[in-house]
Amino acid sequence: MAQDSAPFSDRLNRLFGPEEGRAVYREICRELFPEMPSGNWPIPEDERKEQLEKMLSGLEEGKPLQYLLGKAPFMGLELAVNPSVLIPRPETEELVFRILQNQNNAGKKVLDLCTGSGCIALALAAKGDFSSVDALDVSPEALTTARGNAQKLDIGVSFFSFDLLKDAFEENACWDIWVSNPPYVAASESSGMDKRVLDHEPHLALFVPDEDALCFYRRILQLSEKHLNPGGEIFLEINPRYAEELVELYRTASWIARAEITGDMSGKSRFLFAVKKG
Repeated sequence: MAQDSAPFSDRLNRLFGPEEGRAVYREICRELFPEMPSGNWPIPEDERKEQLEKMLSGLEEGKPLQYLLGKAPFMGLELAVNPSVLIPRPETEELVFRILQNQNNAGKKVLDLCTGSGCIALALAAKGDFSSVDALDVSPEALTTARGNAQKLDIGVSFFSFDLLKDAFEENACWDIWVSNPPYVAASESSGMDKRVLDHEPHLALFVPDEDALCFYRRILQLSEKHLNPGGEIFLEINPRYAEELVELYRTASWIARAEITGDMSGKSRFLFAVKKG
């Protein structure tokens, strides 16, 4: 016995509009009813109907679909996600693409700072020709998620606990490529944010104080003087609001040979690329 799917799809249409509502409904049904052909799924009268109801109720409460599904795609990988980590964004995929497009990555050591779900580090390790990929985060819960993703995908990344604003690296620790998507949303910007992000994604990974919005970028720059190899590269996702201030900060560092801002696919100043002097 099966139930007509219209009442369920209608609820999503009211939430997201017809086009996005249909897309969300298809994604949920692919997860819950993989044996059924795509289209107007009839809803089986079994425990999956309860799961569907739970997901729809969660969406109506404003919870992100990726958290309800427990996973999100990134660079062709399926990653576990939960409220301890940010949901990977398309802009961050662009950041990874920029690193992979380098012609001289072979044998280099990579460090991913503020790794979260591990999406950047895992994608680089899976698709690049690096000698090693290390990743750090301050959140124990995020590191548990990242390590679980690495184990499930069988990708070799070393994750370790590190408070970027307070901790120091070991004396001889050095890498060739640094990449980071650190917290960069000023607290004053929260009022204009999507409630699904504001109410459910981890504030630890999102926000910085208005009085020191560049604190993570400043610390990355400071540590790079000693722990980024000569000729090493830094790839950062940034807040467009602070792009000019940020690039000027990096250009004035005596050990940085070059720093520039580039745009994302929507034209926003989204990435900073810097090279250390050789």
